[in-house]
Amino acid sequence: MASEFSWRIYAVCLFAAFGGLCFGYDTGVLSSILTMEDFIYTMKQRDYLTPLEQGTLTGLLLAGCFVGALIAGQTAELISRKRTIILAAVVFIIGAALQTGANGYAMMVTGRAIAGLGIGGLSMIVPVYQSELAPKEIRGRLISLQQFMITVGLMISFWAGAGTNINQTGQATWRIPLGIQIAPAIILFIGAFFLPYSPRWLVSKGRNDEALQVLAKLHANGDVNSPFVQQEYREIVEQISQERAVAITNYLELFKGNTRRRLILGILIQVFQQFTGINSIMYYAPQIFKQAGIGEQSATLIASGVNGVLNMLATIPAILFMDKLGRRKTLISGAIFMGIAMLLCGIVMGATGRVFFDEAEGKHNVDMSGNSHASYFCIVMIYFFVAGFAYSWGPVGWIYPAEIYTLNVRAKASSMSTAANWLMNFVISQIVPVMLADITWGTYIFFGCCCLFMSGIVFIFFPETKGKSLEEMDAVFGGSVFAFRDIKNARNLEISTDATEKVGSIASEKV
Repeated sequence: MASEFSWRIYAVCLFAAFGGLCFGYDTGVLSSILTMEDFIYTMKQRDYLTPLEQGTLTGLLLAGCFVGALIAGQTAELISRKRTIILAAVVFIIGAALQTGANGYAMMVTGRAIAGLGIGGLSMIVPVYQSELAPKEIRGRLISLQQFMITVGLMISFWAGAGTNINQTGQATWRIPLGIQIAPAIILFIGAFFLPYSPRWLVSKGRNDEALQVLAKLHANGDVNSPFVQQEYREIVEQISQERAVAITNYLELFKGNTRRRLILGILIQVFQQFTGINSIMYYAPQIFKQAGIGEQSATLIASGVNGVLNMLATIPAILFMDKLGRRKTLISGAIFMGIAMLLCGIVMGATGRVFFDEAEGKHNVDMSGNSHASYFCIVMIYFFVAGFAYSWGPVGWIYPAEIYTLNVRAKASSMSTAANWLMNFVISQIVPVMLADITWGTYIFFGCCCLFMSGIVFIFFPETKGKSLEEMDAVFGGSVFAFRDIKNARNLEISTDATEKVGSIASEKV
């Protein structure tokens, strides 16, 4: 199909994904600077931050993200998807600037909260925007670009932190990494003015001619008479005309009828994405690698940098094969892979490490210095876990909620599922430092069990959405609540159809 080879749709979706780069960088940069001596002293005029203070620095960003995602659900309908991206970028730039110039703890947490408003808005609106531009055949691939750019941001933040820690002294060690995040946000802010409006949003506002022009430019080099463009345009217009009769005017209506099932699944997948434990690794990577046996601060930062590179590279298969493998298989295999890696890490750490109470830091630690093989094994398991997340729950956690809702609820429902992601992210950021300080290796056992549990929930309840247009999702979610039954029935029907065709072919040959 011609649309699959259009460079414009890839370019637009990739540029919009700069919102993911801002998101990933700001998520990862804190883990790099939390252990820097000058940062700690500038914040609190002492040589340590308590677990609560560390959790608050992370948590206020996430609280801002929660609010920002909900606000973006409203602005996306009122002022468009495109203008919401521009607004969120501006808010993020303000928050990033406050962090870079922070002269104490209060200014830093204020900057984190404001930046969170911007990131929350971007994390909600970018996948929605991409899903409304993408053809169904490559929608998973294009929305995966969001997760890919998140991993790029994480990787850059880890190496920026390691680089300044090794090569700089004083406040430059942490102000430079914090300041770098302003650059992609400015690029996104300026470039977003040149992005097209979502054709589905344009049709919903009665601007049909503009929507047709956007579809033609994205998919057919401006040819409005292209069969693909005409078919896509007709499907959008027809679906929106039907949805206007049942327009959703408030959030309570999302919990009615067929929409309720989709909303529950959209929220669940975002909550589960956090309970894989991925952000326990990303936020506190240096501390976790130190616990796993790497002692020097520069060594832990470099190990985190390698972790960031692996995370980025392991996302590439999702971009290439997501629309062939489907969402269900990817989620189930990823959850099992991550669960096994986390369980093995926790079991080996518990069996070979020595748990002791560090009075200087006021928390329990694990000493694995006497068993280098076990230390390296745990580190490899953490790398395996990250790779498992990167090809599965990382991208699909954003793809699935962005594609399952109809247009009349998409912005509101997506804002709720994204807000749920950030709420659980906040919970994880608060409890992980406490878990690492109190139950040490038990933290990995907990998240490993969560991953295995999630694989079963996906098998039972989550239907497959690959290859379906946004206008076909009513049929996808119109079947049994137990998704595995629908898939089994569909396979039986396919086998029956193939058998009937084969018998008919044999009969015709005999005649």
